[in-house]
Amino acid sequence: MKKIIKYVIADILSSRTIIVYTFVLLALSISIFSIEDNTDKGVVSLLNIVLLVVPLVSTVFPTIYLYNSSEFIELLVSQPLRRQSIWVSIFIGLAGAMALAFFIGVGVPILLYSYSISGIILIISGMALSIIFVSIALWAAVRIRDKAKGIGLAILLWLYFALLFDALVLFLLFQFSDYPIESAMIAVSMLNPIDLCRILILLQVDLSAMMGYTGAIFRSFFGTDAGMAITAVVMVFWMGIPLWLSMRFFRKKDL
Repeated sequence: MKKIIKYVIADILSSRTIIVYTFVLLALSISIFSIEDNTDKGVVSLLNIVLLVVPLVSTVFPTIYLYNSSEFIELLVSQPLRRQSIWVSIFIGLAGAMALAFFIGVGVPILLYSYSISGIILIISGMALSIIFVSIALWAAVRIRDKAKGIGLAILLWLYFALLFDALVLFLLFQFSDYPIESAMIAVSMLNPIDLCRILILLQVDLSAMMGYTGAIFRSFFGTDAGMAITAVVMVFWMGIPLWLSMRFFRKKDL
């Protein structure tokens, strides 16, 4: 299991795509903090990039990697190894490599330029999103045998979480604007890990005041220790549930 994890991490970190991804994040992070005098504004500017780019790369790249590694996976399955151990090892390798690439590209500049609570939360959130969308990518790849359709599904999932979900929420808010549904928005936000990360960071830089009554409700929940604990549990579920579903399918799949 350890050998598989080490191999996957080394293989991914040596990929040109991940090297470019890491250096692009690093260049953007340093540029933003060099331009912005206010570190909190720098964190918010970087947040907008992170919430789009990190989920996209963490979904599409692992999906492509899994399809390209199908022969390697078949070889592992032919060995006296449990399928569950193989799949978990691949997940740990992929998630670890993507999280490490993010930490180098975004985490290191934040620690150098913006060592604050908002910066630390952005690092943790970005690494968590990397792991979550790797888990989602595994589910997409194992469910569909055809490579083109699998990559298409991965892109659709990213579009849903990054763009379409917020559009649906805005539509619901508009339709039910006469009703006090702000409290329900807390539960709805739990259905999207990207929104959870956005809310947590915006609350730390005091932009919740611009959100009015809704911002006050979010602060009353996410600003408490219990709210943070519940959020952490929800994020862990987002990591675990897609992985569990993909592992169930992989154990029964005819390779």
